[in-house]
Amino acid sequence: MSWQPADEAKAGEARQAALDLVIEPRLRDLGDGFSVRRVLPFAKRRSVGPFVFFDHFGPTVFAPGQGMDVRPHPHIGLATISYLFEGEIMHRDNLGSAQPIRPGEVNWMTAGRGIAHSERTPPELRPRGSRLHGIQSWVALPRKFEETAPQFAHYATAAQPVIEGEGTTLRLLAGTLLGQRAPVEVFSGMFYADAAMKAGARLELDKEHAERAAYIVEGAVALEGQRYDKSRMLVFREGAKVILETSEPTRLMLLGGEALDGPRHIWWNFVSSSQERIEQAKKDWKTGQFARVPGDDELIPLPE
Repeated sequence: MSWQPADEAKAGEARQAALDLVIEPRLRDLGDGFSVRRVLPFAKRRSVGPFVFFDHFGPTVFAPGQGMDVRPHPHIGLATISYLFEGEIMHRDNLGSAQPIRPGEVNWMTAGRGIAHSERTPPELRPRGSRLHGIQSWVALPRKFEETAPQFAHYATAAQPVIEGEGTTLRLLAGTLLGQRAPVEVFSGMFYADAAMKAGARLELDKEHAERAAYIVEGAVALEGQRYDKSRMLVFREGAKVILETSEPTRLMLLGGEALDGPRHIWWNFVSSSQERIEQAKKDWKTGQFARVPGDDELIPLPE
């Protein structure tokens, strides 16, 4: 297999039949020395399937006494997926959930008509310092489910289907892919998977879902003879044959699904098909209409 850097490869529609867009993340500082690489939303691509938000954070090293502190904040109209490669986060929400998440586990929080939660480094990890590396993503709920009751679910690593072949170990986190179904209760056709590829591995992504993408967490992949390095999202053309190959150990997040049933408004942590509903959520948070998070008395104020 012969690779060449993407910027040196020959152009041409036939050569790029599978690839629709390459998204390079933008760095966002969330404060307290914690920054993320934001991939979605992107100016030329607001969503991939139901995924409307995708942040890659870390690897971050916290000094002794320090940690991540995302104070209680609200969401509507979406489901959040927290997934770690390294470290630990304590999730608390106003339903009373208190759940640590560790590498390979899935926290799926359905905001629906409204939920508030916090995400922090557990206190027992702070004295010696810690590391944190993972992905935070949001899935927009279909219109008929935007006002569903909020709920929270945690899935252990052992609950997730594993698919192996041609040097790739794929762990299906949500939805359906390659004939397998994850146990997470989803609201639309979608897939989300963690793929670990050895040097010389090959992965063919099936055409079950209309919208598909791969985010390169570590390593690099070749697609149709061109090399793409880490921290890039490759968005594929609908119906195209997608074969990804590697010459070094590589980790990918695979994501997508059916197209959204209409545009979505995103403001701060709120997602909705209705701008009026966003305005109501702003008012509700500002006036204290969301229930408080037990065990976490702080709040992130509404941005002005």
